[in-house]
Amino acid sequence: MAHKKGQGSIKNGRDSKSQRRGVKKFGGEKVRAGNILIRQVGGTVKPGKGVGQGKDFTLFALTDGTVRFYKRGRERRTFIAVDPFVEDAAVAAE
Repeated sequence: MAHKKGQGSIKNGRDSKSQRRGVKKFGGEKVRAGNILIRQVGGTVKPGKGVGQGKDFTLFALTDGTVRFYKRGRERRTFIAVDPFVEDAAVAAE
């Protein structure tokens, strides 16, 4: 009779957690300051007005507003911006 278990199940059975990257808030969505907009590897999408970038290239909202994607420059780089909400009083006056 063997006095040791088979080692296959001990050496296997580990896996890393997925990184859950990608776009978290899409164009036209309303966001609050601090909301994560995109988790990405490298600077694929650049931060525009109202958007900050973390050290791992995570883009997040600096202000409350609406998300907008746009392209700019000769290389047609993609940017993401957060446009502040339009004042309700100005809209009501029209």
